[in-house]
Amino acid sequence: MTTSIQNETILSLLTNLGLDTAASYPALETLGQVDHRYLRDLKINIGNVLNSSQHLSKKHAYLLALSVAANEKYQPLIDSFSAIARQEGATDAEIAETLACTSLLSTNNIFYRFRHFTGKDYYQQTQPGIRMSIMMNPVLGKEFFELVSLVVSAVNGCELCVRSHEESVLKHGATEARVFDAIRLGSVVKGLITIL
Repeated sequence: MTTSIQNETILSLLTNLGLDTAASYPALETLGQVDHRYLRDLKINIGNVLNSSQHLSKKHAYLLALSVAANEKYQPLIDSFSAIARQEGATDAEIAETLACTSLLSTNNIFYRFRHFTGKDYYQQTQPGIRMSIMMNPVLGKEFFELVSLVVSAVNGCELCVRSHEESVLKHGATEARVFDAIRLGSVVKGLITIL
């Protein structure tokens, strides 16, 4: 039966992500009822971005995934990605900083999108008044902090922030291939959360 294949795909996907297989996931279950090929694509895409990147360590991949889960306020994946990141060597300080960076960038993305959308001199010239001391000496290192900032900014659709953080992460030693892998990871995890 095709439903057993789909159920196996769903079960495997949830297990690999460390999610509760007894919980209800209506959108996944809808796809599972018709043996939708997207389930297999999703499972492959998730596996590739989290476990098979040539330019991101597993620790970095799971910290980036954590930033997207936190940005999207999806607690089951926040918990799961935190636990897997720890297994891959992330410290509590790195996990905390990933969450703090995500919160800061969510704040900045709204503020700088507003500035960009309005284009008015007053808004452009007035100091933001938003404290950003964690950016000065990040536990994660400047390059990875900027990479997290870039991924969150891309997910939130802030053009000004994306341009700024992409330029900064390259100046701190990242390659375009690493940036590409990080953005692909962010987009796939965002798509996963949409279906969960």
